[in-house]
Amino acid sequence: MTLEPGLRSSMLIMVERSDTAAKVGSGDVPVLATPRLLALAEMVTTQAVRKHLAPGETSVGTRVELDHLAASPVGTHVEISAELTAVDGRRLFFSFTARDRAKLVGKGTIERVVVDREKFLGRTLLRRTLRR
Repeated sequence: MTLEPGLRSSMLIMVERSDTAAKVGSGDVPVLATPRLLALAEMVTTQAVRKHLAPGETSVGTRVELDHLAASPVGTHVEISAELTAVDGRRLFFSFTARDRAKLVGKGTIERVVVDREKFLGRTLLRRTLRR
C-alpha cells in the first residue's frame, strides 16, 4: 500500500469531564481542553494512514497548528476529521477540523514523519542512556 493524499479518518466523541480544561490542567472551565482536542486530532491522523504503512513503520508528530475556535461543554458531540493533504518523502501533511452540530470548534494542520519504530525507539533509548 502507498501513502497518497486523500486518505481520511474521523471520529465522533462526546465531551466527558475527563476531556475538560479543568481536568487536564489547561484551564479551570468544564469545556473541551485544547490539549485534548489536539490529542484527538493526532489520533485521527494516525488512523488515516495506519493501514498504509509498511510493517514496522509508524509516524511521529513533528509540527502542529491549531485554532481552537469555540467551547464545547461536557455532553457535546464533536466530530474530528483529518485528511492527508500532501506527502513529501517521509513527511506527511494533514488538515483537520472539529465540528459540533452547530459550528466549527477547531481546525488546523499536523505534520508527521514516517519512521521505523524499532530504530526510532532505539535512538530514543540510546539518547536517554547517554544522558545518565
